[in-house]
Amino acid sequence: MEALPSKLLERTVEEFSKLPGVGKQTALRFALHLLRQNKNDAATLSAAIDQMLEGIKFCKHCHCISDSDVCEICSNPKRQKDVVCVVENIQGLMAIEHTAQFTGVYHVLGGVISPIDGIGINDLTIAQLLERVEKEGIKEVILALPTTMEGDTTNFYINKQLQRFPVSVSTLARGVAIGDNLEYADEITLGRSIVNRVPFDSIFNKQ
Repeated sequence: MEALPSKLLERTVEEFSKLPGVGKQTALRFALHLLRQNKNDAATLSAAIDQMLEGIKFCKHCHCISDSDVCEICSNPKRQKDVVCVVENIQGLMAIEHTAQFTGVYHVLGGVISPIDGIGINDLTIAQLLERVEKEGIKEVILALPTTMEGDTTNFYINKQLQRFPVSVSTLARGVAIGDNLEYADEITLGRSIVNRVPFDSIFNKQ
């Protein structure tokens, strides 16, 4: 992209372009859009970002993003507290919630095991998951991680760690294509995959 007529504009474009999926041209459109708005609108956006960064918490049970110490899902008395669906991130949680087929609670790992990206076991909330299973009377753990090599590696590790507990371990039926992240799966396929979930060992022992 050619040099911009303002260093201030250039700096704003540079910051916008750090967002996922935002290139320089899109970042420039964002910046120019803000310039066309009145200062109150821009100030409102800035205040919302500041409040989000200062006020966002992580649920002490599931580790999902929340406005309070316990998120709305974990505090909902209608949810099945003894069925926990393990997801990579908030996008995976939201994808499953949108299907309206799951009535249990979640556990957000914060990623998957990926040595090439420097993400190890201790970088995830696996220890907290095991603690929940041990102390909260969990009856079933559903492994709903991406169907990628990293996701499957994480699945295998968690399943192995759960063997010492009297808990059922299941995984999504493979209606979700190999290599897919849950956030990109359509709601019908994903909904069927969680409703028709299968024992973890049964599906992987076939491979």
